[in-house]
Parts: sequence; C-alpha cells; structure tokens
Amino acid sequence: MNPNQTQFPDSMTPPTQGAAAGSIGALMGKTYALLAATLAVSAVASFYGMHSPFAYEHPFILMIGSFALLFVIQYTGAHHSPLAVPLVFLFAAGMGMMMGPAIEMYLRMPGGATVIAEALGTTAAMFVGLSVYGLTTRRDFSQIGGFLLTGLIVAIVVSLVNIFLLHLPVLQLAIAGVLVLVFSGLIIFDTQRMVRGGVQEPVLLVVGLYLDIINLFMALLEIFGNRE
Repeated sequence: MNPNQTQFPDSMTPPTQGAAAGSIGALMGKTYALLAATLAVSAVASFYGMHSPFAYEHPFILMIGSFALLFVIQYTGAHHSPLAVPLVFLFAAGMGMMMGPAIEMYLRMPGGATVIAEALGTTAAMFVGLSVYGLTTRRDFSQIGGFLLTGLIVAIVVSLVNIFLLHLPVLQLAIAGVLVLVFSGLIIFDTQRMVRGGVQEPVLLVVGLYLDIINLFMALLEIFGNRE
C-alpha cells in the first residue's frame, strides 16, 4: 500500500467530498428559504395590486422599474452586497403588483377561483418534480440555456405581435404552451446551477428560479383560463 495514499472505510466519505456535499446542501437551504420568502412577498403584493389603482393605471412603470431592479440585483448579488436581498424583495413586490390586475381579471370569470387554484397547484407540482429531476438526473442541462433563451425571446416577440396586430386567441394559447415548455426547461437548468454550474450566490439563483415559477404560473393561468 502506498503510504502517501489515505484510505477511507467503506462507510465514510472522503473529507473533500463531504465538505462539497455540505456546501451544496447549505447553498440549497439558503436558496430555497429565500425563494419561499420571495414568493410570499409576491403573493402579498399581488393581493395589494388587485385593489391598487396604480397597478391598473401604470403597468409600464412597474415593468420598467422591475427590469431596472433586476439588473441592479445581478450586480449587487455578484458583488455580495448586503443590499441584494432587500432588492430581491422589492423586485418581488413589483412583480406581484404587476400580476395583481391579471389575477383579478381571472377571479371575475366564471370558475375563476378554480382556474387560479389549478394553475397554482400545477405550478407547485411541476416545480417540485422538475427540481427533483434536475438534482438527481445524470444528464447535464447546462448546454441548453442558450436554446431556451432563444425560445423565450421568440415567444415574447410573437406574443407582442399577436397582442398589438393579429389578435388571435389560438396563437396566444399556443405561445402559452411554448412558454410552459421553456420555463420547465429553465427550472431544470437553474436548479442544476446550484450543484453543477458553480453559482454560489443564493440571490442570483433565487432570481432565476423565481422568474421561472412566476412565468410558468402565468402561462398555465392563461391556458386554464382560456379553457373556461
């Protein structure tokens, strides 16, 4: 036996592997705890937005402000600034307010509460299932990020054209279906970034997963609402 070679009993994990697993576990714990808090802030803000004249009258201000915050969060998160977490909550509040009027619109539909409940339940089930798959599969999804981003951009452009020019409900429903597939892939992609992508900042991971969940929910809401 090589005297320089350390032997570990079968029941033990080498220290470096154990430390790595512990680091990943801690990162996942922080990420999912912050994600849960962020979604809770969005839920409260959505309820407020349902009854706020500002959310109905100035959606573009909320949209521009949210996009601006997103860039600031990326910068502060990458530099480990203490401002990053408060900015994430502010971003979630703005996104929640933007969703408020849309949710209120569905609530006014016949069976609207059921539609929202189905969309929420399906989103939660898909997120859990896709996250577990992303964490346990041996397949590496790190190469599909560019493909998914391209699909997302194309879907947004086509959606805008349809909203302002074509006004085709069937096309909008098809776009929602594409978005469900895109954000499902992004959930797996962003989940694997915790264990394979080298991203060690919970704030940056949370923002990606948060946007995946919110947009998946809105796409499913449109699909289920169109059925009604």
